[in-house]
Amino acid sequence: MLAEEGKIVEGTVSGITNFGAFIDLGEGKTGLVHISEVADDYVKNIHDYLKDKQKVKVKVLSIGKDGKISLSIRQAAAQNKKSVRPVEVDWSVKEDDSSRMSFDDKISKFMKESEEKMQVLKSKSKSNGRKGNGFRNKI
Repeated sequence: MLAEEGKIVEGTVSGITNFGAFIDLGEGKTGLVHISEVADDYVKNIHDYLKDKQKVKVKVLSIGKDGKISLSIRQAAAQNKKSVRPVEVDWSVKEDDSSRMSFDDKISKFMKESEEKMQVLKSKSKSNGRKGNGFRNKI
């Protein structure tokens, strides 16, 4: 399989070291997956993630002038996941009655609603039976 930068290819783990794993890409090509490119999690022991002769999908990160191929299992797996498209939001302003009212009409409406709310609050406080400054009169 021809390895090109950015391409996802399948290979076989041919060797595991403390710093990563060598992947046989076929056609006599071998690349290295650094331990930081094995998984999204912290990889303490690479043997917990990879086994010898295991088939893996890798992304070709770079091909050096000296022929060294840098690979990533983590980025290949991330590319296979579906991206979740955010819900589309309608940001347009919805017209209501207040947008057609003049400023004076809006003030008048606000004052009327405010006065009605104050009357409701005053009537509730009177019916509540609370009076005075909070001290009880004991006789």
